[in-house]
Amino acid sequence: MKPIAYFITHAQIINEERVFEGDVLVQDGVIRKVADRNHESIGADEIGDAGIIDAEGLLLMPGVIDDQVHFREPGLTDKADIQSESRAAVAGGITSFMEMPNTSPPVLTQELLEQKYQLAAEKSLANFSFYMGTSNENAEETLRTNPRDVCGIKIFLGSSTGNMLVDNIDTLNTLFSKSRMLIAVHCEDETTIRKNLEIFREKYGREIPAEAHPLIRSSEACYKSTRLATGLAKVYHTRLHVLHLSTAREMSLFDNHVPLERKKITAEVCIHHLWFNNTDYGRLGNRIKWNPAVKTREDQQALLSALLDDRIDVIATDHAPHTLEEKNRPYLQAPSGGPMVQHALLAMLDLWHEGRIPLETVVRKMCHAPAVCFQVDRRGFIREGYHADLVLVDPARPSRVEKSNLLYKCGWSPLEGHSFRSTVTHTFVNGHLAFHEGRFDESVKGRRLLFNRKIN
Repeated sequence: MKPIAYFITHAQIINEERVFEGDVLVQDGVIRKVADRNHESIGADEIGDAGIIDAEGLLLMPGVIDDQVHFREPGLTDKADIQSESRAAVAGGITSFMEMPNTSPPVLTQELLEQKYQLAAEKSLANFSFYMGTSNENAEETLRTNPRDVCGIKIFLGSSTGNMLVDNIDTLNTLFSKSRMLIAVHCEDETTIRKNLEIFREKYGREIPAEAHPLIRSSEACYKSTRLATGLAKVYHTRLHVLHLSTAREMSLFDNHVPLERKKITAEVCIHHLWFNNTDYGRLGNRIKWNPAVKTREDQQALLSALLDDRIDVIATDHAPHTLEEKNRPYLQAPSGGPMVQHALLAMLDLWHEGRIPLETVVRKMCHAPAVCFQVDRRGFIREGYHADLVLVDPARPSRVEKSNLLYKCGWSPLEGHSFRSTVTHTFVNGHLAFHEGRFDESVKGRRLLFNRKIN
């Protein structure tokens, strides 16, 4: 019989800027008690018949909340689906995800949005939310979105997979001025990209190399679009979240002068923009073709600096699988995006091992900050009364990325061959031990995320 309660003991708990040895009691899906072993203990009468997990030598942190994934369902399930990618996410310590609307059909009506929630309730091992999509024509429909049970509204200011480009300024003014909830934006200026593409077509014809990608989808294209979005947000006092920043220049558009809870404009960086730079195109080609593009080493370093000084608030994945056959096509035919959820936390823990980011900051940017930015109800922290979304990591057990241990439906990763220094050993979703030492228990599904928002 599976326990409905767990007592996690002797863990190194990372939570709210502290690292301490402690115990956590989980009952009925909720964190019932957190004890710092230096000052207090949890009594035997409280533990009762809970399953005991001795976490000596392990790190215990809140489950990661990934605010940007593409799980490709419905319509694109040859690449990925909710069941396969949520399993990969949970194996990587991600207990909640927010998924994008550029599926097939694109999520441009409330009815299509609710259909995705129904799919996830049946299939997802992790907790879930879905963005409402926008087009140049559906502003009225978008503004009907319920802020209590939908993570946000997504606007593509630059075209990407499943083109949902919004470039009508009247539509943008309507959405930014009337939205009652967070707007998340993909920022790349389409006119700049088209001009750059024509230059490279003239030079290379159909044989454009992957190395040209950050020159076509350039720093200027990113900056110009991000400046437009942040400018509109300032005019209308919109709650804006700028996704997957990729350039040093954009950092001037964000500040760290107010606490995260009070920010109206927040920013995100993705794992691949911290991990790769343009020197990697020669080795990996289209496998690191993302939109926005992976750019220079200087951009990469500037993003990490902005993450550390709080101009960037959140770390996410932009997990966006395509088949390897698609990625192996010539540059112009190869889609942008790649899989990342299984290895995102391990990648950031490698940066911690290298002394490039504090452990507490990894947890703050991957767990606490998404919860605060999106006002997620009772998740993202190890707090009594919160949902028991928890991850145990062995920081001294290496794990190598091999094709044989990939959980992505697409079956490949740009990180193949890399050995991470850490391993995720346990993942709890709402108190359910969904993943343990390579094995899954899918008898309990994740839940729809709720949001505590004050609506004007």
